[in-house]
Amino acid sequence: MAYIHHFLSPLGGITLAGDGHALTGLWFDGQAHFPAGLYAQSEEKDLAVFAQARRWLERYFRGEIPEETPPLRPEGTVFQKEVWALLCTIPYGQTMTYGALARQLAQARGLSAMSAQAVGGAVGRNPISLIIPCHRVIGARGALTGYAGGIEKKQWLLALEQRRK
Repeated sequence: MAYIHHFLSPLGGITLAGDGHALTGLWFDGQAHFPAGLYAQSEEKDLAVFAQARRWLERYFRGEIPEETPPLRPEGTVFQKEVWALLCTIPYGQTMTYGALARQLAQARGLSAMSAQAVGGAVGRNPISLIIPCHRVIGARGALTGYAGGIEKKQWLLALEQRRK
């Protein structure tokens, strides 16, 4: 069974999804790649994992570095999961380019190169925004490109993290 819960952030509504034990989704309401039919296929319920996610989000939006991450279970391809795992290594307040992520993934896979565009596609499909920090990925030469929640939200999130550094 899939469950959902709503959280009101300084950037608007956020929908959380979970399987009863782990967080499976976190999206800004109305963002790109929001799963079609989520509301029809889910039950609104306040679960322990949603309470953990709320505490994480409250700390984050206060400008604090959240310490306890709720259990996460993002659904995706093996490639996407590898990219999302790399996203979790980008420290709070720092950014990394799509190209740098592609080079890291290529090295981890023993390849000479990896497509930055393919990595970008996986970053854009991250189902657990914020906690899996896809907003910390930027284009070449520091360009703020491609954020499913919108560039304005990406700018706001990066500015929040820069104030804390």
